[in-house]
Amino acid sequence: MQDLPGSVLFCCSLNAIRSPMAEGLLKHLHGHRIFVDSAGVRTDTVDPFAIAVMDEIGIDISRHKSKSFDELEDSSFDLIISLSPEAQHRAVEMTRTMACEVEYWQTFDPSHVEGSRETRLEAYRQVRDSLIRRIKAKFPSGGPVNL
Repeated sequence: MQDLPGSVLFCCSLNAIRSPMAEGLLKHLHGHRIFVDSAGVRTDTVDPFAIAVMDEIGIDISRHKSKSFDELEDSSFDLIISLSPEAQHRAVEMTRTMACEVEYWQTFDPSHVEGSRETRLEAYRQVRDSLIRRIKAKFPSGGPVNL
């Protein structure tokens, strides 16, 4: 297994869809081996569609409390992964004076999809599945993990 970072922050615009999903996925894959947190440029309540599609794979994010960069209890991370352009700018600004890697994973915001409930859920599933692939590639678990 490759060396894993000790701490990872996922960030996006509202900390309501993409970053809580990514946080839940990495915690599921690596448990307590990596400290994982998430934040947004602004905050909002966790999106019910995000909760639903994560529940489909057995990960509960319903108790996630959205927080902004300013509300982070710890601002020292080994790696920050931003999932929106707005969050990327904030992450770069935050890390100007610290030794921290910052990566940008362009991730579609599924809340912009309109249509039936099923159409909207499918957009959220696509984001979830894309995050699963990227997280598994970046942070291999070295063992069988169902996702």
